[in-house]
Amino acid sequence: MADVHFELVTPEKKILSEDAYMVVVPGTEGDFGVLAGHAPFMSTVRDGEILVYSSMTQVVQRVRVQGGFAEVNDKGLTVLAEHAEVLSGAGADASSHGRPARADH
Repeated sequence: MADVHFELVTPEKKILSEDAYMVVVPGTEGDFGVLAGHAPFMSTVRDGEILVYSSMTQVVQRVRVQGGFAEVNDKGLTVLAEHAEVLSGAGADASSHGRPARADH
């Protein structure tokens, strides 16, 4: 199965830009998972954790987000978060709260 392209952006900078098997986002109407080929839609994002999967069972990134919007379109998934902090995976020592985040993925 093809991967979905995922971008996480805050008002300060791009936090992540990478391909993933699946991304699970904390939507205000409930968590939703996005795979390649997902139907287009938009959702508001509640405070919680985004999970980035490299396979059906392997979480490779955990990112805490506070508020924002998510959009799924033919290019992939984009989350525009008010605040984001990478908890695990590449760039886990970075956040949008003053420490530089890795955006070179």
